[in-house]
Amino acid sequence: MNDDIPVARRQPTQAGRKQGLGFSWRLWLRLGLGLLLLGILSWVGWGLWELWDSSKMVDPVAVEAPIQSIFPLPQPTLQDSRVSLLGHFAYAEAPLDSLQAVGSYHGREIHLRQAAAESYRRMNEAAQAAGIRLVPISGFRSIADQEFLFFQLAQSRALRPEERAAVSAPPGYSEHHTGYAIDIGDAGFPQFDTKEEFETTPAFRWLESHAARFGFELSFPRGNPQGVSYEPWHWRFVGDRDSLETFYTR
Repeated sequence: MNDDIPVARRQPTQAGRKQGLGFSWRLWLRLGLGLLLLGILSWVGWGLWELWDSSKMVDPVAVEAPIQSIFPLPQPTLQDSRVSLLGHFAYAEAPLDSLQAVGSYHGREIHLRQAAAESYRRMNEAAQAAGIRLVPISGFRSIADQEFLFFQLAQSRALRPEERAAVSAPPGYSEHHTGYAIDIGDAGFPQFDTKEEFETTPAFRWLESHAARFGFELSFPRGNPQGVSYEPWHWRFVGDRDSLETFYTR
């Protein structure tokens, strides 16, 4: 019955239409996936280019510049024939095998050199017998520890080296890395740890009267010639030859 209709004008059959629609759908799907993949590759390529290009603009010296360059230290000087920096004297670092634990503070062990540690333990026992509870807050700190403390905290608080040195020694110039210095608190008054108010506690009053018997002295009393801020919590051991020479003749 379709012989009178030219082949080119005949309507496609139902099966033909379905076959054509399936082919068209697959074609568009492939085309869409191809465009999506091309877009992803272009985006990744652009990101890698930007990363490479920006890396050329970064000054590695500025990125790796130590904190010391941001807060430069002055040159050391001689004070009383001793090397001094911002009021603090240079000291040698204690050998790690010379250190002994004397207690802990917030889960961190506190260490002193052997002679100082033994004397501190005796002093602590005498204080306990008198109803005083001493707390070792900080003892030996390495030069590396002191570098972090001095520069990082100074930077975070926007302190110049001269300002920071009034309350903390520059690395290489701290009594703490000698292994002979210790910060002491009162267990009954933890709110006064490393604060000037520590001088109002029973522990400080007891130390004023008895610390010398155990070879300890206050490192930075009021008006000390080094110009360091008053630190009633900071004591140093001078009870044997090496410790005495460390603080008074070297």
